[in-house]
Amino acid sequence: MVIPFLYCIFAFYLELIYLKNMIKVSEQAKKKVIELMTDDGFDPFTHYVRVGVKSGGCSGLSYDLQFDKNQTESDKVFEDNDIKIIVDKKSFLYLIGTTLEYSGGLNGTGFVFNNPNANRTCGCGESFSL
Repeated sequence: MVIPFLYCIFAFYLELIYLKNMIKVSEQAKKKVIELMTDDGFDPFTHYVRVGVKSGGCSGLSYDLQFDKNQTESDKVFEDNDIKIIVDKKSFLYLIGTTLEYSGGLNGTGFVFNNPNANRTCGCGESFSL
């Protein structure tokens, strides 16, 4: 009876570590998210940025970024740098430790995912493989 109890405690703390280190949002990305959410009619202080991974792209998997007013039962919800983020259950493990950044430089404008789990990324930065 002690082992299942210890397993539950371990799983609880492991999930807290994952959520704390899930996706970081840089200051530049925060500013751009707030700007874009406001422009699209979302409230950046109550609505969410939905981040996910789907099949496709030149490296096998691609990132998906959307604004959302609702969360589902299976979503993981957390917050970094005052941005509320939801990640679907399927994408959760692919994104642990990722930093969402925004680049407005000459080489391209847009959100950039710095994912430590990616073994290979494409030149555009929108797809990756493990």
